[in-house]
Amino acid sequence: MKYRKLGRTGWKVSEISFGSWAIGGDWGKVKKNDSLAALNHAVDLGINFFDTADVYGDGKSEKLLAQLKKERKEEIIIATKAGRRLNPHLADGYNKKNLQQFIERSLKNLKTDSLDLLQLHCPPAEVYYMPEVFNILDEFVKEGKLKYYGVSVEKVEEALKAIEYPNVQSVQIIFNIFRQRPIELFFEQAKKRQVGILARVPLASGLLTGKFTADSKFDSADHRNYNRFGEAFDRGETFSGLDYDLGLKAVEE
Repeated sequence: MKYRKLGRTGWKVSEISFGSWAIGGDWGKVKKNDSLAALNHAVDLGINFFDTADVYGDGKSEKLLAQLKKERKEEIIIATKAGRRLNPHLADGYNKKNLQQFIERSLKNLKTDSLDLLQLHCPPAEVYYMPEVFNILDEFVKEGKLKYYGVSVEKVEEALKAIEYPNVQSVQIIFNIFRQRPIELFFEQAKKRQVGILARVPLASGLLTGKFTADSKFDSADHRNYNRFGEAFDRGETFSGLDYDLGLKAVEE
């Protein structure tokens, strides 16, 4: 496994991380033992960076990672996210009271006193123009509840605005063969500011594995079934926003 520095955090993280959405839910039924086996295998392979969120399985993913960290002696860095528990998911919900509740919940789920990396979970675009939100996160860092914070974004424009805040340490952004705009518009700016980049949806929800066909079926609890057109959340989270048949054709070619 190769490692590289993550922004200004001082951490050396595995170039390949473990995305923990599937072990929480929204990808069909996954057994706990299978999830733990996958997590342990990842550590065996040298992966030391795990990404999760408080909404993945309503905390299930975070709790599984807490169990992993307890059982393994290796250094394990866990990045979680907050914000998507808001209903409705509106910018004014990103206030100190709500963020504190989300953080306290994740601290409990992960059985820790301080979160390694907290990321705002694809907040509404208005949040990036609300400096008070980032000031609140600075307060939580000073209190020791967070070591660092970053953002997970839907659009390049959001990423560019986010890195204007000096203590944003990382940006998680969709990047794969279908989504190339970050190369032209964002990566160089992030490098100049020494902001870590976390590429998400790298295989376009599995579409780029070449394993799927027009006849492939997905469980009713799998977002690749129920969110193809953005019915539940941003369409870009599922197959990178591509029409499934068009994506299949591109992969085949």
